[in-house]
Formats: sequence, structure tokens, C-alpha cells
Amino acid sequence: MPFFTPDDYLSAVTSISPAQLRQQGFSLVLLDLDNTLVPRGSHQLPSDVRQWVASLKQHGLRACLLSNNWHSVVFDYAKELELPIVYKAMKPLPFSYSRALKKLSRRKGERVVAIGDQLITDVWGAHLRGFHAIMVLPQAEKDLWHTNALRKLERLIIGSKQPRD
Repeated sequence: MPFFTPDDYLSAVTSISPAQLRQQGFSLVLLDLDNTLVPRGSHQLPSDVRQWVASLKQHGLRACLLSNNWHSVVFDYAKELELPIVYKAMKPLPFSYSRALKKLSRRKGERVVAIGDQLITDVWGAHLRGFHAIMVLPQAEKDLWHTNALRKLERLIIGSKQPRD
């Protein structure tokens, strides 16, 4: 598996079918926050994302928020979604993924999927741990300066590949 190639590439997190994730054998979902679930700069969790997270739970998937963000708003999202969180994760470093799995009480053999909007942090981090990685388009174009710099590198790697759906 090439480290910088997502296993799937979709337009939004809500395009991912929780039922299909379950059918594919996944039981644990690691979710990025900024620009994956919530547009950067917004402090409002979209209602379709709330419903999608509820659907994960209905399909027996356990999820944890895994975010490089450390501001207080991430705790508000975790509380609203009723999900555990690993903040200040420093993705792609692997130790934060271990912390998330511990919060989810991972049992041997449980398959993990990580979902995020960045190739360098989310996809690479997931692949470093041997996890399936789904990349989604960022939910807002405005971002931090260093993320915008990484997005230029992403475009070089991804090339003309377009998200599915």
C-alpha cells in the first residue's frame, strides 16, 4: 500500500456508508475534525454530520475523534457527538493513533479505518499504522497557512484524481 495514496477518496464524510464500512469488516473509525467533519472557521457542527455519526453507532461502529487541534471547541464537538477524543494528536505520528485505540478498547483483530481531509497527516498517519485510510475533500477552502502549503504538495501527489461520487 503506497503511504500517500488513500484507499478511497470521496467528496465528503457523509458520502461514506456506515453500513458498507461494517460490511467491509471495520469496527473502529478514527475521525479527523477540522475540514473533515466541520468546515475550518465554523463553530457549527453540520446536522448531516451529526446524523452520519449517529448512523456509525447504529451500525455498531465505535468512533474516536483524532485531531491535531487543541482549542476548546474540539471538546465541544466531542461532547455533542458523544465521542472520545484525542486532541493535539500530532498526526501523522503513530502514538496518537495508539491513544485513540486505547480509548476505544480495541480488541485483537478489530479492523480500523481512519478518515480525514489531508494526505500528509491523515492518510500517511493511518498507513504508518497499517490502517485503511479514506480521504475526503476539505469542507472549506480557507485553512491554516501550513495546511495550505501541505495542500500544494498533496495536489502534486494526487494529480488529477477526483473524489468518487
